[in-house]
Amino acid sequence: MHKKILILYPHFPPSNLAGVHRPRLFAQHLPSFGWEPTILTVHEKYYEEEPDWNLVQLLQPELRIEKVNAIALTKPRLVGDIGLRAFFQLYYTAKKIIKKEEIDFLYIPIPSFYTALLGRWLHSTTKIKYGIDYIDPWVHDFPGSNQLLSRHWFSKKLAALLEPIAVKKASLITGVAEGYYKAVLERNPCLKLSAACAAMPYGGDERDHALLRELDLKPYLFNKNLKFQLVYAGAMLPKAYIPLDAIFNSIGNNPVLFDQVEFHFIGTGKTTNNAEGFTIKTMAEKYGLWQTIVFEYPKRIPYLDVLVHLNHSDGVFILGSTEPHYTPSKTYQGVLSEKALLAVLHANSTAVNVIRKANAGIVLDFDGEAGVPNIRDSFAIVFKQFLEFSNNFNATTVDKKIFEQYSAERITAQLAILLNKAMEI
Repeated sequence: MHKKILILYPHFPPSNLAGVHRPRLFAQHLPSFGWEPTILTVHEKYYEEEPDWNLVQLLQPELRIEKVNAIALTKPRLVGDIGLRAFFQLYYTAKKIIKKEEIDFLYIPIPSFYTALLGRWLHSTTKIKYGIDYIDPWVHDFPGSNQLLSRHWFSKKLAALLEPIAVKKASLITGVAEGYYKAVLERNPCLKLSAACAAMPYGGDERDHALLRELDLKPYLFNKNLKFQLVYAGAMLPKAYIPLDAIFNSIGNNPVLFDQVEFHFIGTGKTTNNAEGFTIKTMAEKYGLWQTIVFEYPKRIPYLDVLVHLNHSDGVFILGSTEPHYTPSKTYQGVLSEKALLAVLHANSTAVNVIRKANAGIVLDFDGEAGVPNIRDSFAIVFKQFLEFSNNFNATTVDKKIFEQYSAERITAQLAILLNKAMEI
């Protein structure tokens, strides 16, 4: 008999935010490992982002999804976080489902970070065991967070206050990478004995690419031309700008080599819906690369549209940061798109060896901020190697077995083991 899990996450398809694929893929595969999922989310009419109704086609018809209302957005925008706007609605609905249906476990991916508090609250009122999944770190330094009395400074202080409350009674702590929750255990050492803990990267799923072929979607951000076109898709990591500056410096110093190359950055904006929220334009302009070699499309586009642009590129550009937390999840999407990968990653990233062993692409690795000068000196050399690799690239020679451990099914199998362990704690 299947155990029951309630996955509480305010966004879910048709939301086009990247985080929705974490609970979506878990819910898709959990029944195979003895867990029956129910999704508790917020009704899409309260989302800020534009809906992507194609995503709904990725959901199993039998998946149970419960939706709650939220406080509508106001103008001016006083409270944007949907976890706050639907906090009490999520609590009361979750409590009702847990009691009525004898749910065995409550799982809360974050952000929204405030929903993590619901785990502690529901545990106190229903005795439900709960776990928190760090899609992003909660308490951490980010641009502006050290500026005294700034909004970001207050956000960090509030996070440091709330996180210990949220995690204190948790039976499970997971994260996309170990670095996302390792500091949580250090700040709350009781968790090392009271909670099961593990890192689980995003999983890729070949069925997403199969649907892509069925829908016959076309790229629209840029046209195919005679130049070699690489695509970077996804938000910029806060500490990825330093290596990116070194890359642009190298490109600017080697105009002949990059004359017939285009880098297209998709979904890198400061917010989801702002088509003018450029984050790398100024840097590209500094080196004279803007709209000739470097192109940026800040607004988030639907997930399947991202896959379309990856499929129509000549190569996939992977960029890590000065922190070693980058995992092979995004690289797996590149592999499933059957494109050669060009990666610039921290030397300690697990993706480095995975890409090399699988013969999936060329990697320039560097040792944190101290290794940035190496990027500046070596990127042009490595790019020549990549062009040669790409010219001879055959997707059938990539050892996909190495990537199987990053499939959504394998990642969910790991989650199921952790859930069973958490139930015994």
